[in-house]
Amino acid sequence: MERRQSSCPLDCPDACSLTVTVDGGRVVEVDGDRRGPITDGFICGKVRKIADHLYGPDRILHPMIRGERATWDEALDLIAQRLTAIRERHGGAAILPYHYGGSNGWLTEGALATRFFRRLRASNLDRTYCASATSAAQGGVVGAMPGVVLEDYAHAKLIVVWGTNPHATGIHLVPVIERARDAGAKLVVVDPRATPLARRADLHIPVRPGTDLPVALAIIHALFERGHADLAFLDRHAAEVDLLRERAAHWSLDAAAREANIDPALLDRFVELYAASSPAAIRIGYGPERNRNGGSAIAAIMAITAVGGKFGVRGGGFTMSNGDSARWRVTPEAAICEEPTIVRHVNMGNLASALATLRDPPIEAVFVYNCNPAATAPDQAAVLAQLRRDDVFVVCHDQVWTDTAKLADVVLPSTAFLEHREVARGYGAMRLYDSKPVATPPGEARSNNQVFGALLQRMGLAKPGEPTTDDELAAAIFASHPAGSELRAQLDERGIAVPSVGEHPIAFADVFPSHPDRKIHLVPGPLDREANGLYIYKPDPRTEEFPLALISPALATQISSTFGQLRTAPGQLEMSAADAAARGIATGDAVRIWNARGEIRCTAKITSDLQQGVCLLPKGLWHKHMQNGRTSNAVIPEGSADLGGQVAWNDARVQVERR
Repeated sequence: MERRQSSCPLDCPDACSLTVTVDGGRVVEVDGDRRGPITDGFICGKVRKIADHLYGPDRILHPMIRGERATWDEALDLIAQRLTAIRERHGGAAILPYHYGGSNGWLTEGALATRFFRRLRASNLDRTYCASATSAAQGGVVGAMPGVVLEDYAHAKLIVVWGTNPHATGIHLVPVIERARDAGAKLVVVDPRATPLARRADLHIPVRPGTDLPVALAIIHALFERGHADLAFLDRHAAEVDLLRERAAHWSLDAAAREANIDPALLDRFVELYAASSPAAIRIGYGPERNRNGGSAIAAIMAITAVGGKFGVRGGGFTMSNGDSARWRVTPEAAICEEPTIVRHVNMGNLASALATLRDPPIEAVFVYNCNPAATAPDQAAVLAQLRRDDVFVVCHDQVWTDTAKLADVVLPSTAFLEHREVARGYGAMRLYDSKPVATPPGEARSNNQVFGALLQRMGLAKPGEPTTDDELAAAIFASHPAGSELRAQLDERGIAVPSVGEHPIAFADVFPSHPDRKIHLVPGPLDREANGLYIYKPDPRTEEFPLALISPALATQISSTFGQLRTAPGQLEMSAADAAARGIATGDAVRIWNARGEIRCTAKITSDLQQGVCLLPKGLWHKHMQNGRTSNAVIPEGSADLGGQVAWNDARVQVERR
């Protein structure tokens, strides 16, 4: 037995530091260590059970070509031949890389994969599943400015958790919140359903999906009207104050409450509690962006903190994606060694229509890695039909037999993060790790860099002297800026590094918006133009035929679809008692959920966690979990929010009946 250090690069804000017990190259136990203070010695159950993922029956062990075992040379030769022929016939834009957050590491998500597709001049994938609208809003409002460090929520007197469920998507914030509450802090949760935190909060505001925008604007309006706005802060540190105030004035608390289907007294209480509390911190999740008003909603929630004057103290302000604002200075671009090219863009949320309609050239190859679009892309039936076409060449590089791998022409076995080197930083916790492989890959699994390095060579795209091994790529990253030597020294000494802004920066005291004027922009011109009017509310898309809002939040046992092969429980549609009674549905009944896009068949579960008019089917379920092999994505249309091309997942409107 040997204990080795590692870290988790999966799609979670916490960036946990790990201790891995290995026996003969095989992982037998994973636990958290204390290099990262947010980890604090414990980890989520998902990664704690990762040995089941690494050595389970669904692990892909050998390359496969159309269902038959192949050698690596056979598989790579076929891929190179097909991609070369497509490129010669139509150009690189006929090839689409499809990838997302199966790993957020700088070596596994970028590096040679990005180098390969840039040199092919393949179509650019706009990664819009999550954080696209929030990134646009954050960039326009504050630019690159870290928010409240997760550990500093312990200093807050009021904590607002808006549109996120840390028990499922960032468990390490929960004990920090509990420490703050033990010290007297109040907790407010804004969420369409009663999450574990909402059930214990001092105030839960169960907004109708898609109405975060009018609620946030009404709060801003009330802060101004009641004399709670920090005019001195706004005068010194904010731009477009009058324009924000003008647009917020369209929403009174009563009007917003009617639109959100909540008691206006909840919003009144929120305004007074927020105005009276300092420090006050808002943890903004990705839930509010998942609809047609998503970017405006995120910008408005950020604006609340400025109007309320909550910056400048430890534990005050808001938190979005700290990792992308932390100013690491070193850059993963140094490992790519190829400048971005101007090739057409494909929104990953529009995969079905892109495959069906794009011409000059059509897409003839889809290369999937770090993603499972057969289970996770909108308009699922159309996606499956397109990926099954004989004239679309599908390659899937993955660790397990996902729904996508099962329909691919070529399947390549991939290493998991404990089996290769990874440089990764958190997007919540501001920590960076450089983790060496700690386990032996099973079968013939190869890393992304090994696969794309081999394809670069086979297709004549490699250049002499450029970094190709994981060690060379990591060295290039740390050599990309003089600050890299300091980060390298921290990693060598402590096994963990922190950014140039330090471990606990305070917004508007230690760090400021990265705009030239160092101000927070409340109605940024570029966002206003992109949204065709920032903060202009688009009403609920429900109809008489399809009146129910379907939301698809994360499962606590998975990271999107990752680890879905380990789930044995079937999917269930959660409904309010009122909606179920109106349809004669009881818990355990077989139900049909449908709209114009498709239908889903599963069983129902009646819950008090949802208000009338809202139903829930989690994201990340696989085809096997549903009675007809269709997940929530079967009824989620292609469509986007007002900023960033963000997929509007929660704009699905459905009808439900007992079968």
